[in-house]
Amino acid sequence: MLFYNTKCDCGHQNPTGTTLCESCGNPLIDIDGRDILEMRYDGMARRSQKSNPSILDKVWNFFSSVKIAVWIIFFTVVASAVGTIFPQENTFLDMDPAQYYSENYGTLGTIYHVLGFSHTFNSWWFITLLFMIGTSLVICSLDRVLPLYKALSKQQIRKHLNFLTRQKVTLTTELPAGTDEEAWTSKLGTILRKKSYRIHKGKDGTALLAEKYRFSRWGPYINHIGLIIFLIGVLMRSIPGWHMDQYMGILEGETKQIPHTSYFIKNEKFTLELYDDKDLPESIKAKGQIVPKTYETQAVLYHCSANCDESGKEPVLEEVHKSNILVNHPLDYKGLQAYQFDYKSTPLLISVKPTLSNPATGESYGSFDLPMNNPKEEYQAGPYTLKLKGYFPEFGLEKGQPISLSNEPKAPAFIFSITGPGLSANGEPYMYFPRQVDKESFSQDTINGAISQKLKLAVGSMEGVQFANYTTYLNIRVDKAMPYIWVGSAIFMIGVIMGFYWQHRRIWIRIDQGKLTLGGHTNKNWFGLRNEVAAALKKNDMDVSPKSLDTGGNQG
Repeated sequence: MLFYNTKCDCGHQNPTGTTLCESCGNPLIDIDGRDILEMRYDGMARRSQKSNPSILDKVWNFFSSVKIAVWIIFFTVVASAVGTIFPQENTFLDMDPAQYYSENYGTLGTIYHVLGFSHTFNSWWFITLLFMIGTSLVICSLDRVLPLYKALSKQQIRKHLNFLTRQKVTLTTELPAGTDEEAWTSKLGTILRKKSYRIHKGKDGTALLAEKYRFSRWGPYINHIGLIIFLIGVLMRSIPGWHMDQYMGILEGETKQIPHTSYFIKNEKFTLELYDDKDLPESIKAKGQIVPKTYETQAVLYHCSANCDESGKEPVLEEVHKSNILVNHPLDYKGLQAYQFDYKSTPLLISVKPTLSNPATGESYGSFDLPMNNPKEEYQAGPYTLKLKGYFPEFGLEKGQPISLSNEPKAPAFIFSITGPGLSANGEPYMYFPRQVDKESFSQDTINGAISQKLKLAVGSMEGVQFANYTTYLNIRVDKAMPYIWVGSAIFMIGVIMGFYWQHRRIWIRIDQGKLTLGGHTNKNWFGLRNEVAAALKKNDMDVSPKSLDTGGNQG
């Protein structure tokens, strides 16, 4: 950067980077030029123009650059676009992400997942881009708004002639002989005051500054404040507990913890109502489609106070809210919302109440409730203790080893270690299949061997069996940052309105021994300012064509 002498002819020493003298407005560079002056920040120096910058200044200069800000925004927009090519991970249910993208989108989907684009909006690099945009907004604003405020808060009334004649709206002319200069200036000020201008007069009464709508200059910076608050709201979503938008399936009758929270939700009952055939069009009847009219989940929300994340221990739950969830009518409790998303017909076991008995004598030792979701680590049946060693919601075998094919209890199997009378002190293994079809399919008695001659675990009647006919899918949403996003958006719109509907207008005049020099500036709508100046001069007995103000008052 080239630096020049910033001491003005008027004797005022200006900071490095100043282009218009802070005292008189005289241009400090290209003094003999006749081009229209660049009036951004009224020629005040900015910190980013500092000579011999330190490391901190270089960082400041980097983020204060509009060019850098545009590039950061460009990369953020590109990243956002890439993040919408395929669905994000949080938009699908009960699927391994790698498998999902590979099966649905082939090689391109696999690459998309491996590169991390499947969780773009939660990634560290995307959050870093947003943080850089916010930093750029703050530094860009401070680098410009402080000099602008300084310039506008201490404006000189009698400006240098070179300053006035190099404005876009300008006039240089002789006043009629015998004109009272002070009275003429005062009358023009009165005329402009009626046009909502604020009038500032010089000490000798022959210089004047008329100004209105200065507040509109702060519009872009109000925009920046709104955007900064908006970005803070977006970044707050990465704080644990501040934002959630995910899906979960809950069996009818099941109580399940909402991930990353201390809340549990229970699906007490799911109700489905279908359209009658007479209400359906023939095209749908021909296909045999079942069309739901409405479906509803009777839900109960619990708050967990103890054992919330400890598997095998019964969580301590307190009911805090109860609601019927329909489409577009969510459960809503302290910012946590549960929307009805979908349902699936799934006749699955919820729990059974098996009885432990002696198969030879028929003696019963006792029964216990055995849920298919989060079973306890230990159960007691008379003198026998059953410790849970393994649970497979959907039992299967792979190379002779037991595995679970899914997390849904389609073919549940339990492995217990039983201790008690007549058994080893270290416990003897016992495999239990709640469903009769699985007992026969996997040969439960054969697997258990000798212990099956001593003990039998079975359900005595259907009264102890609970089935879930449906799985309801809920969209769980938490967004504590949304108020900040709305406030930021509202402030941004206020800034837009300020800058769009009003224009900062200034008119300077000075009279030197009967010679009038006028300069006018606005940040936009030059035609309006030109007409306003011409109308005010006409009322003050000076007929000037508006177009001539572009040529210094020369009529052509």
